Amino acid sequence: MYFDTHAHYDDEQFDGDREELLASMPANGVTLIVNAASDVQTARTGRNLAEKFPFVYFAAGVHPHEASGMEDGTADELRELLAHPKAVAVGEIGLDYHYDLSPRDVQKARFREQMELAREVGKPVIIHEREACADTLEILRDYWRDVPGVFHCYSGSWETAKEILDSGWYLSFTGVVTFKNARRALEVVRNMPLDRLMIETDSPYLAPEPRRGRRNDSRNLVFIASRIAQERGMAPEELAQAAFDNGKRFFRI
Repeated sequence: MYFDTHAHYDDEQFDGDREELLASMPANGVTLIVNAASDVQTARTGRNLAEKFPFVYFAAGVHPHEASGMEDGTADELRELLAHPKAVAVGEIGLDYHYDLSPRDVQKARFREQMELAREVGKPVIIHEREACADTLEILRDYWRDVPGVFHCYSGSWETAKEILDSGWYLSFTGVVTFKNARRALEVVRNMPLDRLMIETDSPYLAPEPRRGRRNDSRNLVFIASRIAQERGMAPEELAQAAFDNGKRFFRI
């Protein structure tokens, strides 16, 4: 059994076959999926998919790229979505200094606002961080004790991973672990506690080898699990089961 803890089936790349593809997942061993949002509209799409497919759950949040688009009423819209019985997290939220599609001060303000929302509604958070590690950690140190969370698509250093793990948080890994330049991510998966590890596709992005360059989907979790299992010296089925159990515990499913 596989649990794709982070996917974007709201993406337009799935417009031609979204429901057919999702319907095929249980037959391919994928029995749980969390659809992560980037704004209110994609959160609503995730909610609609969760209502249609019993194995799909959703997160609601505003990605740092979209932080400038948050208005005074956005938090209220998110709060309403997060009251849904299949809403399992606030996310994805965080900081992205690679593209700077929203000003950095706006990103930080909206990140804090959504961390406060997560604390209020009692939901875990899904963190996006790119080239903004120091500022992300500075903000999160105010919330470690109150809000559980996961760094999605983790590819940072082992030193940073230790602080995240020591705070009780989780790390999730994508097809990046199959890439030739995945040295840092592989160091982390070798050394981290197994009970804090999750796997994801980030579909339709980051397809693993040997599917790299194609549209990604949850069926490719098998390649991610196999590579991590190889690095840890365990059976792929054992790794997949541990990641499945960790995801259920983290998202309270």
